[in-house]
Amino acid sequence: MERNRRSLAVGVLVGLLVMSGCGGAEDTTPRMNIEVVGTRPHDPKAFTQGLEIDGEVLYEGTGLSGASSVRASRLATGEELARTELPAPYFGEGITVAGATLWQLTWHDGVAIARDPATLAERGRASYDGEGWGLCARDGRLIMSDGTDRLTFRDPVTFAPTGSVELTSHNGARLNELECAADGSVYANDWPTDTILRIDPGSGAVLASADAAGLLPATARAGTDALNGIAQLPGTDRFLITGKNWPTMFEVRFVPA
Repeated sequence: MERNRRSLAVGVLVGLLVMSGCGGAEDTTPRMNIEVVGTRPHDPKAFTQGLEIDGEVLYEGTGLSGASSVRASRLATGEELARTELPAPYFGEGITVAGATLWQLTWHDGVAIARDPATLAERGRASYDGEGWGLCARDGRLIMSDGTDRLTFRDPVTFAPTGSVELTSHNGARLNELECAADGSVYANDWPTDTILRIDPGSGAVLASADAAGLLPATARAGTDALNGIAQLPGTDRFLITGKNWPTMFEVRFVPA
């Protein structure tokens, strides 16, 4: 069976606390609050696997076999600029823009697809071992998650692995969608929870965690799935976050608890 469906107020502070990585030991990870500063509509049919902003373009990758896609839209207006479907049995996963290439992962197929960021047309493929979950790009390298507590570094042109790091805490976390933030850290959704982890990709240290459980009201949860999708708004301290089949995308800040 396909993965288990990876199961406002402006200015509201949502959540404080989240799960510890290792059973039994006290979790001393610093906490972040999530401050909602705005919302925008999100396609409730989008089984979100990756969210990416490049300039004025918002990219979204969706999953499910036979229903996976990559979409590009104007960040300011939501106007769709391009869209492409991924044929079954491929199950689309994380996406990122690295230079002149948009990379798209697949879940079980061991295939990364290189696309033209403007047209989303396929330009090539690369293979990898294991599962593909999340992907982001920063400082001349790709950072990839595979559903474990490990991050793998890859060449942005060839997709060849160049190293890896494991989390030094929160062992057993299942790192999913990733965002390489402007400050050099990586924000990661910990599937299937509502936890967002902020990670130092150099050491694997978890710098902070946030609980997004209160973002989507219980009255809007019917038919939705896990939190998944995070992208920093360029030149700001704000992020867009959403989830699989969520009707809303939230613009937020992460602030110290």
